[in-house]
Amino acid sequence: MGHLPTLFIATFTTLLAVTNPLEVLPIFLQLLEGKDQRTQRRTAFRSCLYATLLMLFFMVFGTLVLRAFGVPLSMVRIVGGIILVRIGFALFLPSSPGTTVFGGGSVGKDEDFSFVPLAMPLMFGPGALATVLGMSSMVKTPISNLLPITAIILAIVCSMAVTYLILAYARAILGRIGPKGIDAATRIVGFFVSAMGMGLIFHGVVEALKVYGIIGVS
Repeated sequence: MGHLPTLFIATFTTLLAVTNPLEVLPIFLQLLEGKDQRTQRRTAFRSCLYATLLMLFFMVFGTLVLRAFGVPLSMVRIVGGIILVRIGFALFLPSSPGTTVFGGGSVGKDEDFSFVPLAMPLMFGPGALATVLGMSSMVKTPISNLLPITAIILAIVCSMAVTYLILAYARAILGRIGPKGIDAATRIVGFFVSAMGMGLIFHGVVEALKVYGIIGVS
């Protein structure tokens, strides 16, 4: 039972760091420029709902597909960790001036951005997918161990709830911390994402060495 809070906190913090709503925030305001607050909050709710459903879908069916093809869960952790480390370095290192996650182009007045690009790929991208699969791979028998799976699901819901609150009050938050504050927070987040990725890689390598008999099982 002691590992359940650890699993929840690790999944929650990693998802929140990978999703990085502070980085999504200026893009969200750019896409919904000229919209009233009610429309902004409705779009924020829909995008977070879509991202949550995508995470839950891939947590269940992604793990099943990997098991069906005989992909060891240790390999899932290693690959997921590599992806998180790469994303963490990308967040930590300075980006080119004027570059944003969302490409250029005209923005339609009545276009709905809740699914694309907000939910996917801004919220649910490779990092979120790697986190969900990596954390769910920590549960060796998910059917009989419902509590760890419940902890992961709760962490997904909580991280998306925090993301919604940040987007719902996007203008107030951006006005207080400013672009430099967002940049500083993004770099700090990148450091912790890389650290979580290295943790997944370490656990995956150790488990793989045990599975293939290279080191003894303690």
